[in-house]
Amino acid sequence: MHPTNKAARIAGVVYLSMVLVAPFAMLYVPGKLIVRDNAAATAENILAHEMMFRLAIFGDLIGHVIFICLGVALYRLLSGVNKTWALLMVALVSVSAAVGFLNTLNNIAALIFFRGGEFLSVFDNGQRTALGMFFIKLHTQGIFIDEIFWGVWLFPFGWLVFRSGFLPRFLGIWLIIACFGYVALSAIAIFSPIYYEAAFKWLQPAFFAELAIMLWLLIRGAKVPVLATQTS
Repeated sequence: MHPTNKAARIAGVVYLSMVLVAPFAMLYVPGKLIVRDNAAATAENILAHEMMFRLAIFGDLIGHVIFICLGVALYRLLSGVNKTWALLMVALVSVSAAVGFLNTLNNIAALIFFRGGEFLSVFDNGQRTALGMFFIKLHTQGIFIDEIFWGVWLFPFGWLVFRSGFLPRFLGIWLIIACFGYVALSAIAIFSPIYYEAAFKWLQPAFFAELAIMLWLLIRGAKVPVLATQTS
């Protein structure tokens, strides 16, 4: 197998592992346990399914580690196209992962407040529950911040795909569109949060770009010229 094609397949596998881990921590568990604007019900759900919540925290951390590995794998694949843009891509991935690691602390803090403890005896149960919900909401706001980086790293990634010659140009354009979609979504969450859910539904087709590139790398790999393959 040509080295470029092999690098593409490896990047696809890493991308797939992130796609498998992230939805559990970011969508499934919050959807099951968190009740919007109801701190008491949220605390009750989390304490009743504490192991699930802890698995979500761990999955969140593992997801950020995989994201860094993905950046490295894509750098290995695309650095030959333009090293500066590839380095920028990895740098933005690293910042996004750092923001995500710090944001996970909010869920850990929420769990601490919900469980209580002797050192928290200065707060009554209602206060602890409210503080726990505060950190849950702070975690959500952290995701809105991280969405900026989920977007901006796709710009150098999409540009490199577009210029590569061994990956479809339309995927590069699609990734760049997804970049602006994520940035717009983050801005809407900050300035007009009431429109966030509607905006997310409208922008979803753009976000499928990552699923498309992941499947392409995994199934088709890189389109290496025949001459290059024979030389290898």
